[in-house]
Amino acid sequence: MAERSFAREVEQLRVPAGSTFRGEGILAVTKALLEAGVGYVTGYQGSPISHLMDVLADAQPLLEEMGVYFEPAASEAGAAAALSASVHYPVRGAVTWKSTVGTNVASDALANLASGGVTGGALVIVGEDYGEGSSIMQERTHGFAMKSQMWLLDPRPNLPSIVKAVHDGFELSEASNTPVFLQLRIRSCHLHGSFVTSENRRPGFSLKQALEQPRRDLDRIVLPPASFLHEKEKVTRRWPAAVRFIEQRGLNEFFDGDIEHIGVIVLGGLYNNTVRALQRLGLADLWGGTRVPLYVLNVAYPLVDEEVLRFCRGKRAVCMVEEGQPDYLEQNLHAIVRRRGVDVAVHGKDVLPPSGDYTVAVIEAGLRQFVERHHPAAFAPAVALGMPRRADAEPASAQPPAPAQAQAPAASDWSLLPQRPPGLCVGCPERPIFSSYKLVERELGEHHVSADIGCHLFSIMPPFSIGATTMGYGLGASSASAFNAGKLLAAGKRAVAFMGDGGFWHNGLASGIGNAVFNQHDNVFVIVDNNYSAATGGQDILSSRAQNPHRSTMHAIEQAVRGVGVQWVRTVQRTYDVARMRDVLREALSTDYKGPKVVIAQSECMLNRQRRERPRKAAAIREGRRTLHERFGVDAAVCSGDHACMRVSGCPSLTLAPSGDALKPDPVAHVDEQCVACGHCGEVADAAILCPSFYRAYKVHNPGAWEARWRRAQAALVGWLQRRARARRMRLELYPAEAPKS
Repeated sequence: MAERSFAREVEQLRVPAGSTFRGEGILAVTKALLEAGVGYVTGYQGSPISHLMDVLADAQPLLEEMGVYFEPAASEAGAAAALSASVHYPVRGAVTWKSTVGTNVASDALANLASGGVTGGALVIVGEDYGEGSSIMQERTHGFAMKSQMWLLDPRPNLPSIVKAVHDGFELSEASNTPVFLQLRIRSCHLHGSFVTSENRRPGFSLKQALEQPRRDLDRIVLPPASFLHEKEKVTRRWPAAVRFIEQRGLNEFFDGDIEHIGVIVLGGLYNNTVRALQRLGLADLWGGTRVPLYVLNVAYPLVDEEVLRFCRGKRAVCMVEEGQPDYLEQNLHAIVRRRGVDVAVHGKDVLPPSGDYTVAVIEAGLRQFVERHHPAAFAPAVALGMPRRADAEPASAQPPAPAQAQAPAASDWSLLPQRPPGLCVGCPERPIFSSYKLVERELGEHHVSADIGCHLFSIMPPFSIGATTMGYGLGASSASAFNAGKLLAAGKRAVAFMGDGGFWHNGLASGIGNAVFNQHDNVFVIVDNNYSAATGGQDILSSRAQNPHRSTMHAIEQAVRGVGVQWVRTVQRTYDVARMRDVLREALSTDYKGPKVVIAQSECMLNRQRRERPRKAAAIREGRRTLHERFGVDAAVCSGDHACMRVSGCPSLTLAPSGDALKPDPVAHVDEQCVACGHCGEVADAAILCPSFYRAYKVHNPGAWEARWRRAQAALVGWLQRRARARRMRLELYPAEAPKS
């Protein structure tokens, strides 16, 4: 069950040519793929392109009608390897994944693909996760494109430009026999807009034809001596072919302005922010008209020397707007103009920050410096022209002050904001795993813990503070490999590695668990099994317990790890059982068994569970059926105010509230309305022997007749007891002498 269903939106993919298509960026990409005659699509989900995989999955019936094959790949490496179908055959293929982390996983296959080249168009749609909103290390795809000689498209952030880039990408790939990156930034993936559609096209050359008419070209296979020829071919034939195509088709764009002696060169993905910055400086309008000439690089790599020279000639200075380091484009720009003797000052990282997200405010500050240096008249106050004033006329009013420019808060200002570290969702089944581990840690002391990519990585944050490193998706087990030396050094502790079920199937089974068996690790491996690839949006995987009409699921992780040779395996089928979870972890860390120990902690992702159950409950309530709504709470009269439950749980729904008792001034624990009744807080309180203040209650919707009568009787009895107690208190206040003597 994916994070979001696009079943309704994908119907738009069937609209005829000439229609106005409205929707999100990833929907536009899917429509463009169909219009371009793609033959197969695969990839691996991850922000910001998870929704693209979800759209493709929901659109699978249409894809099958069009003769387009789609599958979610086991990893980015598997997706990249699938592009080999375009090496010998003129079939168009597209793959997608998350930014540099996905490209790193796929790098071996991509390097081989780029070396031998392709016959059909091969498009790699990369969700560029850099800057504001990023969830990974700050790197860019540009470096890999340069290293492997793959062309990089970075279209302007609007739907017509993105759709055009998909079409251009396939044609550029075929014209130069080179795979092409299409870089979609976070804002591009999720922006909304419209474009005029073209007709969906069935693949011009299908996979069926490829199977029935197999081809083989030895020169395309990466083996010496062909591999040496590939390097030369990239530079002498493919690169010039790409440059000719880019120039002839006008993939890059020029926008004229009346301040002709300066100019701005900007990556397509940064165009909107740059024009907005110029508009705030009074140098552009809301419709994109600009006084400063712009050269927009919808193709970030390679640069077209003749276009650069044409733009720079006759200008006093140009500014390169390129976020991140290294400043690849700025260096390339210097090389082009200096070699050809063009006398133009090149600015970039001297007026703009060397790293970080280029927001409108950041670009505005940099362009202000650039323009003030080379065209200060742009900011000169207006001089009124008219008849001379009479001597007795009122003095001219002063010019209104210029509007204050937006500036980023000073470093000291950020300290005024409360920190909001990321954390696990309310009711997350992974929280009790780490609560249990903290309880074991109290008994056995701290151990080295290798973390992994996924929701469980939030365990590194308070209140758990578990995990020392994270090396990559599914590499948690491998990250603990060096600590297997503990058995040789007679160390008294074992290393612990956490890994999710998504990471396990992505990379962990072979490189982690299989490697641990082969090298006779004595470490403990905890596999967090929440039924889905939850961190990427809740997509199904091999071990999902959902019925999927297009995929084979319900393949148990325990069978897989036993299949590669693990002997010591324990499966906890309900992670909310903190006592059971604690006992299994304690056993794994203290057992005399020598060899890899695998603990599989199973419970369904609470977000996916709520997505499924809430609509059902709401429908049942509307239909008048009896429905129970479970809630947990804390008895303020019993709670001691120690708050140890929060320190071991960390659930966002567990908060503080006034005790309501003048003798207990400190706040007590309180369960708010976000509670999903997972029971974790109560389980922790019991396992940690904290306090008995937690209680479970049920709210009944549409009760039966007997149940309603019983409820009225209870309310009447409680009301009578309350009135009796109130009357007794009033009597004691009036006649204190009747109070019992102690």
